[in-house]
Amino acid sequence: MTPIAITMMIIAMVTIWGGLILSLVNLARHPEDEGNLPEEIAPEL
Repeated sequence: MTPIAITMMIIAMVTIWGGLILSLVNLARHPEDEGNLPEEIAPEL
């Protein structure tokens, strides 16, 4: 692989895995409150 291809691969991996890690950290800090979830199915469904 060329150095340009390796660089692009690293950038893509950091973007995807970094986004996953940030979303998990955000979810751990601010979990969804189950009391605010609707109990009935929406009529559109």
